[in-house]
Amino acid sequence: MGKEAGFGKQEKLKSRKVVEDLFVRGNSQSIFPIRIFYKFLPVQADEKTIMQAGVSVSKKNFKRAVDRNRIKRLLREAYRLQKKELLQILKEQQKKGYVFFIYTDKELPTYQTIFNTIAKCLAILKRKAVINEDLT
Repeated sequence: MGKEAGFGKQEKLKSRKVVEDLFVRGNSQSIFPIRIFYKFLPVQADEKTIMQAGVSVSKKNFKRAVDRNRIKRLLREAYRLQKKELLQILKEQQKKGYVFFIYTDKELPTYQTIFNTIAKCLAILKRKAVINEDLT
């Protein structure tokens, strides 16, 4: 499965079908400056990854690619360092999850802002995973 605090290829949400389904059928929550789309499903026996995550930053708000890439890097790093508890809960609940983080502010953030907001997002996701929300 890789390193405990890694963010390997298997954990990245890249499937266009899954992302579109997440936006159409998934739930969303907004914790400024981040909006999350998430979905939990029952885990299949042959699946190795129980959580996949993706990040996005609006080109409309940040014209320069270096700014967008920096924000995406901050989002991934904050998620990578704090995902451990959520993964543990999903294993216990026999679920797999998909989450997509979208940065919505128009200002360049500090790492501390992103870190704290991702912590709040993950706390919400942990609560939602425990109360069996949106299993289909």
